Amino acid sequence: MTTKFKILLVDDHKANLLVLQRMLEAEGRTFVLATSGREALDIAREQEDIGLVLLDVQMPDIDGYEVARQLKAHPQTKDISVIFVTATNKDEEDMLKGFEKGAVDYLPKPLHKHLTRAKVDVFERLYYYQRELKMALKAKEQINGQLERFMHVVAHDLKSPLSGITSLLLILREEEELRQSEELLSFVDMAVGASHKLADMISAILDYSREHQDNQPEEMVEVNELLDQLIRLLFPPANVHVHIAENFPALYTSRQKLQQVFQNLISNAIKYVDKPQVKIAIGGEDKGEYYEFYVKDNGPGIAENDNERIFRLFEKVDNDGDNGKGTGIGLNILKLLVETQGGKVWVESVKGEGSCFYFQWRK
Repeated sequence: MTTKFKILLVDDHKANLLVLQRMLEAEGRTFVLATSGREALDIAREQEDIGLVLLDVQMPDIDGYEVARQLKAHPQTKDISVIFVTATNKDEEDMLKGFEKGAVDYLPKPLHKHLTRAKVDVFERLYYYQRELKMALKAKEQINGQLERFMHVVAHDLKSPLSGITSLLLILREEEELRQSEELLSFVDMAVGASHKLADMISAILDYSREHQDNQPEEMVEVNELLDQLIRLLFPPANVHVHIAENFPALYTSRQKLQQVFQNLISNAIKYVDKPQVKIAIGGEDKGEYYEFYVKDNGPGIAENDNERIFRLFEKVDNDGDNGKGTGIGLNILKLLVETQGGKVWVESVKGEGSCFYFQWRK
């Protein structure tokens, strides 16, 4: 069933409303009439499917500017398009004021029939385009949610039999007959190592799915305090030296998400060390809408052609001596967290000298 395009007409003169309604009547449209600003606000908040408001500027109780401002300020009505209908305020200053309050267009009185209908036709098409886009996005979110829940269930159910396999392999490894054969013992050790690796990957998949499902609350976060606490919790070895820049901002954000991004980068810098002394520098710069952080290390570095690949799911760089560390999921989770904030993440690196990971975080 197709929903009709509902237009709210607002004017303190009933005759003007009836003339405007007759001018705009067309198949697939329905109209709601209001003779005051207060009545218009009540109707807009009670009826969720209003697609357009044609609003007289001059009204005795609340003028059109205030009605438009309140419509844009209310979460339920902020997306409704508003067209001012006016006979007196035609100069540039008044028009700019209307746009600032939330109007999207003006119609001057006396109304020109064809111009009025043409403008309303445009906003009607726009309304249906936006509705289709919202429905498509909602369907996409539902599908993604189902896939994420499926991934979580599958990963969770795999852990139990895998734990049993690992336990049996460890018991088998202690058998005297097997221990007498170096070749068989090495095969068992390889199987144990593979099972541990698979367990790590399953745990990482569970972490990945949780990031899509959990909605962490936002709060005011002192970034310097967060980093100080995080470094203490990581218990870095004595040869790891971490320098944290001073005067980081306080951000209103999810503390858990921001901490996870920093924890991932700092932990990687420690995990993949290939030098006797590890130097990690954490800094940033105000970039207006975002704060741009960086975590720099003097580790093995990354080849230029791997700079984008490492952020893909299950992709990892096999450096000499890393013994297969990592699952190729951590940096993908990091990318997901950063992009959820509307920012981006990238790396600048020199093979053999170190890497500097940058990420943007919305203020």
